[in-house]
Amino acid sequence: MGKQATPPSTDSLSVTDNRTGRSYTIPITNNTIPATAFKVIKALKKPGEREENETERGLRVSDKGFLNTAVITSEITYIDGEAGGSSGRSAGPYRGYPIEQLAEQSSFLEVAYLLIYGALPTGPDFKVFEGEVMKHTFVHVDAEGLFKSFRYDAHPMAILCSAFSALGSFYEEANPSLRGQNLFTKTDAESLANMDKQIYRLIGKATTFAAMAYRVRQGRPFVTPPTGLSYTSGFLYQMDYLGQDGYKPSPTLAKALDVLFILHADHELNASCTTVLQTGSSLVDPYSCIAAGVASLYGPLHGGANEAVIRMLLAIGSPDNVPGYLAAVKRREKVLSGFGHRVYKTSDPRSFVIRKLADEVFKEIGRDELLDTAMALHDAAMADEYFTSRRLAPNVDFWSGLIYRAMGFPMDFFPVLFVVPRVVGWLAHWRQMMLQKGGVKIWRPKQVYVGEAKRNYVPIDKRTDDSCQGLKFKPHPVPHAGQGKRNGLAEFHAKTRL
Repeated sequence: MGKQATPPSTDSLSVTDNRTGRSYTIPITNNTIPATAFKVIKALKKPGEREENETERGLRVSDKGFLNTAVITSEITYIDGEAGGSSGRSAGPYRGYPIEQLAEQSSFLEVAYLLIYGALPTGPDFKVFEGEVMKHTFVHVDAEGLFKSFRYDAHPMAILCSAFSALGSFYEEANPSLRGQNLFTKTDAESLANMDKQIYRLIGKATTFAAMAYRVRQGRPFVTPPTGLSYTSGFLYQMDYLGQDGYKPSPTLAKALDVLFILHADHELNASCTTVLQTGSSLVDPYSCIAAGVASLYGPLHGGANEAVIRMLLAIGSPDNVPGYLAAVKRREKVLSGFGHRVYKTSDPRSFVIRKLADEVFKEIGRDELLDTAMALHDAAMADEYFTSRRLAPNVDFWSGLIYRAMGFPMDFFPVLFVVPRVVGWLAHWRQMMLQKGGVKIWRPKQVYVGEAKRNYVPIDKRTDDSCQGLKFKPHPVPHAGQGKRNGLAEFHAKTRL
């Protein structure tokens, strides 16, 4: 008698390929199936089918924008997009701790320790961590030359991206290209200590670099990091100190910034964190990884969200104009910034914490002129079935932009205030990836190629203009004026006219 077939596990997915009639069993672990399991599902190429489809090499999984793809196993942050802020569950706990509790009871550097090492610190451990971070707020004097080389009107995010990238050139012991590709993956005491040193440097210098970028825009000399102040107080000191005797930043503003930093410290695998890990998968130094993260966060779809809220409120002008603006949003003529979220399907739980914080800041500084417009927009949208049915509730960016504006920060500095705390989250995920079981595999996603099949080269004098149609398939000449126009009319040796 033949052996009886073992029934598939209930923790599995049964797939039938209708092209071949064959069935496959794919294991389910943590409600996740491995994409590589689909590579065994193969079929013969159909007559006339493109070779580029690679049909006989196995199925590929397409997920444009990573809407439902898990690329790593993590223990750091979990976002429950369905939970929202009123369900009793925290929709974004750090290492299991509700972010609302941390914002109310903890400090940014304590949360940084939690995210990086996985547990809240003991008193002695935190003293070591905090002391090392604050010692590493100081930067090499040569870094000042880099900042001074930027124009006064350079965007602070461009300055910050360059500064973090350049910082890696100061520390040879942090470069796997020079010290060996397993520099940060060996998990021995020496490797872990070296990793910690780079983490201290990056967190400590994040505020110093941000303050230096700010003072470049102000045309002011750089300020040496102070001693005896908290992380956020020292940051405010470096931005605003003008030589006053016994100068100390406002405790209310320092606390507000500390809470904002906690709320922005990590947010799972968002665009910039994914960029950091994608870059880190090549085992490049952590400074290059952070610079890549800054570049990603620089984009308006990511780090520019709270700035977009302020520009929207300025465009609305007054509470009287809110109904007309919302009507334009419904007609898809305007964009409603600061509402909704890619992950959260109800309300952003961070917005409940930040709303309370906004009241405290306004009490200290005074009521911002945009607040009435913001409140009118908030109330009107929340009372409108069009927006509530689409789960468009205010997110953290709606309120953080108002707070940053009230605190006197220019709008193009808002993304910098996003970067400083997010360096911690990036480093936590980078460290986790370096220490993961099985080592680090370089991230190399697949593509679905739909371009031309093989074709033969045609000499330029025999080509026609029929092959490419439309503006996006041709180079566009740049209009030149001034010197460029005059040089175009001039005669000189080696000048080429096509």
